[in-house]
Amino acid sequence: MNTIFPFLALSKVALQLGPLAIHWYAIFIVSGAAIAVWMACKEAPTKLKADGMTISVDDIIDFVLIAFPLGLVGVRAYYVAFQWSYYSQHPGQIIALWDGGGAIYGGLIAGAIVLFIFCYYRMIHPLDLLDITVPGVILAQGIGRWGNFVNQEAYGKIVDNLNFLPDFIKNQMFIDGHYRTPTFLYESIGDILGFLLMVIFRHRLKFIKRGDLFAFYLIWYGFVRMIVEGMRTDSLMLGPARVSQWLSGLLILVGIGIIAVRRYKKYE
Repeated sequence: MNTIFPFLALSKVALQLGPLAIHWYAIFIVSGAAIAVWMACKEAPTKLKADGMTISVDDIIDFVLIAFPLGLVGVRAYYVAFQWSYYSQHPGQIIALWDGGGAIYGGLIAGAIVLFIFCYYRMIHPLDLLDITVPGVILAQGIGRWGNFVNQEAYGKIVDNLNFLPDFIKNQMFIDGHYRTPTFLYESIGDILGFLLMVIFRHRLKFIKRGDLFAFYLIWYGFVRMIVEGMRTDSLMLGPARVSQWLSGLLILVGIGIIAVRRYKKYE
């Protein structure tokens, strides 16, 4: 926290209603998810299912009602697993997601499992549902990073100053007596830029094929995370790189693979 000027730091709690505390972290996560769902519902009727019917709003809502809570479990479980030395001694904190502490890759893994099972039973091509959802997902990720900002987590290395940033960001990034690299901001900007590019690609490029938006998401998000993770100091290392950087590299390779298969093997 801001130990020198604690009055300058933002409170994690946005609203206190008696015993009920509504945290900024939850507001950003839920707001991002709501926008992503709205966008997916708008795009869903443009895709056909195997039975010839279009993907419906009900399909999207049903998927979200399953994937969102399980995704949150994945976000927390991934983080807890890699911080088990702490949580094994503080088991009561394992479910305290509202206090911060989550890993987006855990949510993506959980969401992917749910998606493939859901698509099988609803006769939806997985790439169609992925193409529908990823623009909203990456925008939601960009919004959600501001929850990390309020919680003063997922920050980067010590820097001399942050004079190029607005005061409210500078103050919140003054942690334990030092200014910290605002990695949340860099990833948020990267995510929002990726969202804008996907919106342009989806409606203006005629050569876009099934799965291309999803592949772009994997490549773009993997690239952004690989760079941002290199600035952080709190990530788990695996050999010469951080675990998240290895996973980012895997996302990039999978994205390139999808494009290659769709283009050169004419897979349909």
